[in-house]
Amino acid sequence: MESFKPTQMQYHVTRENGTEPPFSNLYWKNHDAGLYLDIYTGDILFRSSDKFDSACGWPSFSRPANPASIRELPDTSHGMVRTEVRSVSSDSHLGHVFDDGPAPGGTRYCINSAAVRFVPRNECTAVFAAGCFWGTEAYFFRIPGVLTATAGYTGGSRERPSYEHVCTGTTGHAEAVLIEFDPARVSYRDLVRHLFRMHDPTTLNRQGNDIGTQYRSAVFVLDSEQERIASGVRAALERSGCFSGPVVTEITPFGTFWPAEEYHQQYLEKHPGGYCHVNLALASKPLEPL
Repeated sequence: MESFKPTQMQYHVTRENGTEPPFSNLYWKNHDAGLYLDIYTGDILFRSSDKFDSACGWPSFSRPANPASIRELPDTSHGMVRTEVRSVSSDSHLGHVFDDGPAPGGTRYCINSAAVRFVPRNECTAVFAAGCFWGTEAYFFRIPGVLTATAGYTGGSRERPSYEHVCTGTTGHAEAVLIEFDPARVSYRDLVRHLFRMHDPTTLNRQGNDIGTQYRSAVFVLDSEQERIASGVRAALERSGCFSGPVVTEITPFGTFWPAEEYHQQYLEKHPGGYCHVNLALASKPLEPL
């Protein structure tokens, strides 16, 4: 990501522990789905799913996206005792946390808009299927700019499917990975290009030793722009002649994503010798010109 130059207000808030005016800042009334990132580092600080209207005039969240991304410090300035919230990755002042939030946690993280950058969900989310999700998740976690990669199931009809359900091949789900990324550091187009590089898009319902519709190759698109980009990359690769056969990768609308069981998450980190159909070393190599 290019060097970030804060505005006067952003600098005042993050580096001088300042506070922006209430009710006239950028995100206090924002109800769109997406991520709130650190303006300096791009790390995830808060999610829209945890944002609520508190009538205080600043963005309010019931919890951080990851407790390890923030730290809380005592603040005795202004003649009162409060708890300051700072970003771990940039050491930026974000705001304060109070104990008058909604149940069940009861906390309210009162955050300055000037300290965060909001990215809409369809601009920071990619959903791919490329065979066993262990290797797919591990591959995309290695790409700079990818913030999270979650193994799960999508594209089927059953509510809350389990691994056992999906393995029957009767639910319609694919083993997939939901990726959250910072578009300032990696583009959706490049992520799609990585997808086509890290697996074989010419084998129908099969990757490596895994056979069945749950192992199909697919791009699940969140909007028409993602569909345009994914279709363009697929067409360009087909024209290039770099594959030995026709590309069978589906490009289909995204529906509901069900996270897989916890033991599947970061499986290859927990089990370095586990089965993987992916050459993980490719993630660190530059993409070829297209």
